[in-house]
Amino acid sequence: MRLALASLYGVRKSLKAGAQPRSLWWSIPVWTGAAAVLLVVALSATDHTEKHFLTKDAEHTALQYADFLAKSVPDLDRLFSQRELSQQAQVALTRNTRLGDVFRYKLFDSSGQLILTSDEIGSVTPLAAAGASRIDTQRHAGSNGYVSDIVLGGNNYIELADGREKPDRPDLYSEAYVPLMGPDGILGVIEVYVDQSARQQRIASAFTRVAATVVGLLLLAGLGIAWQSWQRLTDRRRDEEKIRYLAEHDVLSGALNRASFESVLNATAQAAGVSGEAFAIHCIDLDRFKEVNDTLGHSAGDEVLREVAARLNALHRPGDVLARLGGDEFAVLQATQNSPRDVEAHGRRIVEALARPMDIAGSRVPCGASVGAACFGIDATEINDLLHKADLAMYRSKTSGRGRFSFYDEALDSELEERRLLAIDLRTALADNALSLHYQPLFDATDSDSAVGFEALMRWTHPVHGNVPPSVFIPLAEECGQIVTLGTWAIEQACHDAVQWTDATHVAVNLSPAQFRADAPDVVAVVARVLESTGLAAERLELEITESLLISDPEKVLDSLNRLSSLGVRIAMDDFGTGYSSLSYLWRFPFNKVKIDRAFVKELEGEDKVSLIVASIVTLAHSLGMRVNAEGVETESQREALRKLGCDELQGFLLGRPAPLEASDEVDRKAA
Repeated sequence: MRLALASLYGVRKSLKAGAQPRSLWWSIPVWTGAAAVLLVVALSATDHTEKHFLTKDAEHTALQYADFLAKSVPDLDRLFSQRELSQQAQVALTRNTRLGDVFRYKLFDSSGQLILTSDEIGSVTPLAAAGASRIDTQRHAGSNGYVSDIVLGGNNYIELADGREKPDRPDLYSEAYVPLMGPDGILGVIEVYVDQSARQQRIASAFTRVAATVVGLLLLAGLGIAWQSWQRLTDRRRDEEKIRYLAEHDVLSGALNRASFESVLNATAQAAGVSGEAFAIHCIDLDRFKEVNDTLGHSAGDEVLREVAARLNALHRPGDVLARLGGDEFAVLQATQNSPRDVEAHGRRIVEALARPMDIAGSRVPCGASVGAACFGIDATEINDLLHKADLAMYRSKTSGRGRFSFYDEALDSELEERRLLAIDLRTALADNALSLHYQPLFDATDSDSAVGFEALMRWTHPVHGNVPPSVFIPLAEECGQIVTLGTWAIEQACHDAVQWTDATHVAVNLSPAQFRADAPDVVAVVARVLESTGLAAERLELEITESLLISDPEKVLDSLNRLSSLGVRIAMDDFGTGYSSLSYLWRFPFNKVKIDRAFVKELEGEDKVSLIVASIVTLAHSLGMRVNAEGVETESQREALRKLGCDELQGFLLGRPAPLEASDEVDRKAA
């Protein structure tokens, strides 16, 4: 049993430790050996127990028989002490020769000399009526002689004997020696022969039933353990397969992950180097996936990714491999292709398949995708280079209008590569605080010598490319997801600088629509935190927003602007008159100022209609209690015309150019 338990522990330990499946089969000989040992032990125990039971039974029977003779045979003490047999004793001994399981007996005196056997009881002359006749002990000693191993002093001695070679004896019997005690000690010894054949058969039958039951239980236990071991092995294999699947696949879409896809690409490249077969890589990026997440939630976004994977799998041909590289970016290995024309046809099929609207969360979602491809052996022979060029081709499809397919083109995609490197540098510049703010003064239209405020404008001096204009790095920040970080930094830096000014002029900061998205930090909380940390008065901060922000989610934007206004912050609508201008915005939203776009100022001198439009804007704003600012003032005639039309503030190169904080301090907010 200990060996069996040790084997079971070994199997469990090996399964927990992740041993190879063959360790289970190595335990089978151990189990077989353990079973054999158990069988031998069981047989030995059975034989020992059987002998023990038979001995106890013989002892009990012999004691009862000896006690019966002692009580029922008269003159028994004279027989032992004087070797004299009375007639009554002879009759009783003869009658009790066979009683129950006793079939024979012998009588010995206290010295161990045989007196009488039941086989010869009829030939012994009993005592006469008037006298006594002594037993011829020499004649009746027989061949047994003295019993040398009789245990005296009240102990019994039992010996099992096999009588199958003696016709007059049972198949199995016991010889039990029982001492008879008298007043002065041991009178003699009775050797009782007990027939135990039937008893032995009953015991053997009982043990056979018990053994069969035990063997059956052991067999069931072994089968149960074997089944559990097999089940654990099956579960472990299933767990290993699941772990392997999770390690190699994207759980959400079921496609390969990036690491597994690169392994497949390396193997395919090695095979292609031997066979000469060509293959291509398609990089796929969803066009409006962020809008889905923002408007419908991330669960809907997950459903979109699963649907995209299903549609791409439907286009697969033998040998093609689908992977999800991360986020909303997928890749397809086109295993066999005869020419770039085949690659282009497959890429366009991908664009068409993903252009169909998807039914997600009860809504029809037009997602779409941009696809770029690079061919092994034509565009690159190294996998990393090939992936990079396919990604560049995809990026060109996205920047060219989305929902398109493009091949890698070295001349065109080199510009995109420079743009991507610039995006990386911008992220580094943000982390290293390498950007700065310049401030352009805002003047009172009736007093062009006094600056009433400054607009904070971002500037980036690149260590290699020099000054990068905001028209380049602001859209770049929006594309690479850094615009929210950039906008938060601008608010913090502008408030920090403004609190150092000697007068109470205000500072204007532009907000990006991205700062109002649901996944961005709450812009109201950001502004409140900055005002508290810098100590700037809320009325000195002016936040400028564009009209495009009001279209996406007007109710949410209205709530945010009302909360900002409740802080005491001033709100200005920038570039009014362009894009999606709507008069309803002026009375619904808490604007303090309207900024006329520079496009109107530029045409002010040559178009009379422009003057009418500007005059209408000024009149409408004033009637709603708003100030009016005009941007892009570059000539004296423009300044004079805007002043006559009633503008409150003027801003432009004629009055003052954007300058660092130090230059603004030097002029003490005065126009140059």
